[in-house]
Amino acid sequence: MTGTDGDGAQVSTGTTAEAGADTAAIPELVIISGMSGAGRSTAAKCLEDLGWFVVDNLPPALIPTMVDLGARSQGNVARIAVVVDVRGRRFFDNLRESLAALEAKSVKRRVIFLEASDEALVRRFESVRRPHPLQGSGRIVDGIAAERDLLRELRGDADLVIDTSSLNVHELRAKLDAQFAGEEEPELRATVMSFGYKYGLPVDADLVVDCRFLPNPHWVPELRPFTGVNEEVANYVFNQPGAKEFLDRYAELLQLIATGYRREGKRYVTIAVGCTGGKHRSVAMSEKLATRLAAEGVETVVVHRDMGRE
Repeated sequence: MTGTDGDGAQVSTGTTAEAGADTAAIPELVIISGMSGAGRSTAAKCLEDLGWFVVDNLPPALIPTMVDLGARSQGNVARIAVVVDVRGRRFFDNLRESLAALEAKSVKRRVIFLEASDEALVRRFESVRRPHPLQGSGRIVDGIAAERDLLRELRGDADLVIDTSSLNVHELRAKLDAQFAGEEEPELRATVMSFGYKYGLPVDADLVVDCRFLPNPHWVPELRPFTGVNEEVANYVFNQPGAKEFLDRYAELLQLIATGYRREGKRYVTIAVGCTGGKHRSVAMSEKLATRLAAEGVETVVVHRDMGRE
């Protein structure tokens, strides 16, 4: 059921807490933010379908109050997702204070940041013929630039950054389903993404690995048509000097990093593995690296961003 509070916030699904109810467990909280046009509404609907209590455009100063209400709902509101964006201009500066208040209450909270390239955002705004909320009398690109500047610090603090530039609605929902559909929250989730440098760095990468120091199977005629998931290509890559040693040492480094991430409460990491075209070396390395992470107890998803583009 959807309603509206006094500040114009739209509230989707959920049960109203009864006055005087006994305090229950503090709800789990997800804050959805990011660039306008990057898919915040789709993310909110996905979490709502997964049973989350979703509040759209809630002023950040009211987030702790929302969590307190959930705690008094006798378990009826155990998971809350709040969409925070630049529509609440005068309230956005309060977000950092609200996050600090939540941390003081030991609230389990995560921040999802939805990102997209300028080109993708301009194309989306032009397709719906709507102005950017921050463009004023300027152009769409001016509004996008102003929003990026406003959200830069929040993006840096986000637990999960998703680049939707090349994703359709169904692919974005699939990504969120993979992160939130499970009954139990794992300690750490990793996305290992192969990519081609000639197509640009993934903007949502936390760590970047460069495999271009290895000989390129592209120049082996019998291997050129295949990809790094092919056994012959993978064998060629890992029979090269330094390949196995690189995998071993980087896997050891990731164990150290993963321990630090867990200690700091970071639950998501995207590891981008690149080669020239994203077809051979990076694909083979990504597959092996993901296998190593999974063996260490890290829930791992493999994505080959540019495989098939050639």
